[in-house]
Amino acid sequence: MNERSLDAGSPLSCHVAVLVAEVLEWLCVEPGQTVVDGTVGGGGHASRILAELGPEGRLFGLDRDDTMLEKAGAVLDHPGCSLHQASYAELSDVLSQAGHSRGKVDGILLDLGLSSDQLADHDRGFGFAHDGPLDLRFDNSRGQAAWEWLATVEEGELEQCLRLWGEERDSRRIASRLVQRRRESPVRTGKELAEAVVDAVGGRRGRRHPATRVFQALRIAVNDELVHLERALADALPSCLAPGGRLVVISFHSLEDRIVKRAFKDRETWTVLTGKPIRPTPREERVNPRSRSARLRAAMRVS
Repeated sequence: MNERSLDAGSPLSCHVAVLVAEVLEWLCVEPGQTVVDGTVGGGGHASRILAELGPEGRLFGLDRDDTMLEKAGAVLDHPGCSLHQASYAELSDVLSQAGHSRGKVDGILLDLGLSSDQLADHDRGFGFAHDGPLDLRFDNSRGQAAWEWLATVEEGELEQCLRLWGEERDSRRIASRLVQRRRESPVRTGKELAEAVVDAVGGRRGRRHPATRVFQALRIAVNDELVHLERALADALPSCLAPGGRLVVISFHSLEDRIVKRAFKDRETWTVLTGKPIRPTPREERVNPRSRSARLRAAMRVS
């Protein structure tokens, strides 16, 4: 975990934060509080939270992606803001190293979506059309890149990954094609992966590219995304929140949303604030089409 200086120079983020008004409403931020943005990204939500916190407030911004932390550091100019390269599942350690007591945080935000900046980075492999390496890691100093994992994974394990984490109905055909393809020429770029999926199942499915769920599954696999989320919801986040503190989570696919919904059913830990998930308004969906799949849930830490 690395703390990042706020004066790090970088281009501003091109990402448009989703459900900003709703985040502020459900976090119920007040001046002087301590808030954690566990997925600070380019700083879109964090900048608005800091405006509500005022000069005496404190914000801890966490992200596994050091590139995103540099972008956040360029826009979050506030004496009470510190940025840390860490998973939100490591929040307890971050607070401890910063000298902040556990159980004293007033609000936590998780925005689990992939940012526009990450999609636009040709060297990360998140996009379908790029010839950059198929990496897909948020923190490229840890673990295997997706192309490395694809080069050795057994077909059965790959099929299970696509079926469970991508909810891909053609998981067998795609896994078979990818294993066959690597005997001919290993998949090393996002563009090559997308082409291999199209070879296996055909062209576009409505508005969605046929490789969308495959990219999702591989990204979840190489980043252990669902493991981090489950671990954080079970212990790291509730243990850091003060009684009455709020947790707001924005998810972008059903796997994440189900995990959040299930965790919030623990009545000894949480009081659910949102009966049904909050969705973007039609206007926000028109202005920012990537917000369409966003779902916000909020809960309060039981006293």
